[in-house]
Parts: sequence; C-alpha cells; structure tokens
Amino acid sequence: FVNTAKTGSIKPIVVTAFIGLFIGIILASVRVVPAGYVGVVDFFGHVSESPLKSGISFINPLAKVINLSVRTQEDKETMNVPSKEGMNVALDVSILYRLEPAKAVDVYKTIGPYYQDVILVPQYRAAARGVTVAHESKALYTSEREMLAQAILDSLRSLIGDRGVIIERVLLRAITLPVMVSGAIEQKLKAEQEAERMKFILQRETQEAERKRVEAAGIRDAQTIISQSLTAQYLH
Repeated sequence: FVNTAKTGSIKPIVVTAFIGLFIGIILASVRVVPAGYVGVVDFFGHVSESPLKSGISFINPLAKVINLSVRTQEDKETMNVPSKEGMNVALDVSILYRLEPAKAVDVYKTIGPYYQDVILVPQYRAAARGVTVAHESKALYTSEREMLAQAILDSLRSLIGDRGVIIERVLLRAITLPVMVSGAIEQKLKAEQEAERMKFILQRETQEAERKRVEAAGIRDAQTIISQSLTAQYLH
C-alpha cells in the first residue's frame, strides 16, 4: 500500500516534468527576428544557407540566431585627407549604406557581424583620400564638391560593391581648412568673381557703345536725306 502511494505520487511529478520540458523545447525553438533585420542561423559553426526573414521562425533550440540589420544606416567620420597641393584638409563625411539581405549569410561567414568596421570604414577612408588628392582645395568650396562626393561614391562601390553591402550615398557635410589657406582661397574666389563682374560690365558698355554708334549713324543718314530735299525752291 505504501509503495503504491509513492508510485502514484511520483507519476504526476514525472508527467509535469515532461510537459515542462516539452514546453521549454518548444519555446526555445521559437525565434523572433525584428522588422528590418534578417536572422543568420549558426548551429555550432554550421551556418544555414537561408537567412530567416523578419517574424517568428521555428529552428533547432540549440542553434544561435544572429540578427543583422538590413535597414539604411549612417556612418559619420571626420578624417584628415590630402589635397592636390599637399595640404591636410579636415573632411566631415557621412555614408548611407545597407546590407543586402540575399548576401547576409555570406557576409556573416566571410566577414562577421561587425562588417562595418572590417570593410566599410577602412575602404571609404581610402576612397576619400584617393579622390581628394587629385583635386585642389578650392574644389571643396565650389560646385565641384558634389562631384567629389559622387567620385567617392563610385570608388567605394567599385571596392566593396560585390561584398554584400549596398552604398546608397556619400555626403560631404563639412570641410575645414587652415585659416590662412581658407582666407587665401576666399580672396582668390572673390577676385575671380570681381573679374567676371568687370568682364560683364565691359561687355555691357561695349554693347551700349555699339548701340549709340548705330543710333548716330541713323540720325546722320536721316539728316543727309533731309538736307538733300531742302532745295531753294522747296524752302521758298
């Protein structure tokens, strides 16, 4: 009677334990990938070739899921870059990029989850220096600024375009030159603008002088015609 009672009291505990274990396994198998992310499944070094989409997924409870953002991200850098004249220019750059979802697994396997620090930042620093060294400092103050940003973007795309990172845009936010250099550039630009203004004034005055010559010639011709018609008989 005692043994039967003990056996009867143990059965509910065992059943409860099995139920709890089953529920724990089910819960451990449920993984949630947030919106704007993909999940890479890593099972003790074996990485699944298909990334998990955002939402709820059921996987091996022993596997690890690494969430990688596929949203547009911004990286800001302030770097010293050389110009064509050999001067150091402080360049404040922003880059907009995102991870290509289809290549998220390859990026994780070949680069790792911190791919920005491994291939993105070093490469676009090199791209920025490679572009600015071919241009003069004044280009950073003029309309060529956008051309420089586009050149950096094209160079960066050629460097890491096949690595699974999509470069959307490069922005030159601020440029800082030494005070003496920036002052000299501003004076030079001011002199160039003044020269263009004087050129415009000279051209306008030349056109005005030509207009007056044409007007005087017309008056002269009119007076000649009138004087020829003023005979003595007509005046009488």
